[in-house]
Amino acid sequence: MKLQRKNMLRASALGALVVSGALVLTACGSDDNTKGADGSAKPSAAAAGDIKCDDAKGKLLASGSSAQKNAIELWIKNYMAACSGVEVNYKSSSSGEGIVAFNQGTVGFAGSDSALKPEQVEESKKICTGGQGIDLPMVGGPVALGFNVAGVEKLNLDAATIANIFNDKIKKWDDEAIKKLNPGVTLPSTAIQAFHRSDDSGTTENVTKYLKAAAPDAWPHEAAKKWAAPGGQAASGSAGVAAQVKQVDGAIGYFELSFASAQGIKTVDLNTGAAAPVKATGENASKAIAAAKISGTGSDLALKLDYTTKAEGAYPLVLVTYEVVCDKGNKAETLPTVKSFLNYAASDAGQKVLLDNGYAPIPAEINAKVREVINTLG
Repeated sequence: MKLQRKNMLRASALGALVVSGALVLTACGSDDNTKGADGSAKPSAAAAGDIKCDDAKGKLLASGSSAQKNAIELWIKNYMAACSGVEVNYKSSSSGEGIVAFNQGTVGFAGSDSALKPEQVEESKKICTGGQGIDLPMVGGPVALGFNVAGVEKLNLDAATIANIFNDKIKKWDDEAIKKLNPGVTLPSTAIQAFHRSDDSGTTENVTKYLKAAAPDAWPHEAAKKWAAPGGQAASGSAGVAAQVKQVDGAIGYFELSFASAQGIKTVDLNTGAAAPVKATGENASKAIAAAKISGTGSDLALKLDYTTKAEGAYPLVLVTYEVVCDKGNKAETLPTVKSFLNYAASDAGQKVLLDNGYAPIPAEINAKVREVINTLG
């Protein structure tokens, strides 16, 4: 409770500084809709004094999850502006491809929207001489449930009702289960059009993790990147799902928050059992991440998210991405740059960039541990 209260206060304080941002957390396989006018990531106000270049030099290659693509681009832009003679290049592909590249020794670090599996850790020992791959949580964000129901401006749903909608068991918007959660709202008898991802997706994996944890009786499927529930309609990428929700009366679908913000799509407030339903915002996602437990051992800081949290203002449908590095045995020529760059990403300034642009910063106490581990990398 102490950890949670401290982080709620921190999130509230940071929330007062939030500015309008166009960047979004886009999970693996998602679409990038957040470029500036020149096609690059929009810059932040981070000052050069916030970045310690130390002995960083040369070129650092990294790759992996597109969930953190826009955050990485912001960090790289600020970092390279401060550290002359250093080039950081992040290839946004997928978590799986990033981990493969890391375990082949072709990148200094990888981005992943899920923690390393035991077999991946074992494989990493071939590259991390005397050590192994570890997970450092760096970026978080909310996954929104967007809806388009004529005449309905505000909608509350709980996990079980969401599961039954996507399981094709609740078929009309005026179903009694939905009415019960929305007293005083006039709900039409419009047929529900539920949209899910057609491609394997980190967004899908996190949605199904949430449903499996928060509504196990209503969601019999395993959490996975590939959609398994019957019924519904499929669309490619978050942009495809958002486009369908925007166009189709009676639609509901899931995608990263900025797809809703950019297209004016209304989003569901989650009834978690707290005193009031919770909106999908970066600040509220941070409050949910504050309830996470570190499940990794030693230097590994993999998190176990609490998808069933009832904390006030905590939005539990979240995504967390990791930077994967060697605890020991990193390449000597890139180690100073890896440590310098990741120290900036995990700094107060680096994390504030996230909140200023629609992401969810990693809670202070967890982030402090991340910084401690970065400084011990060898």
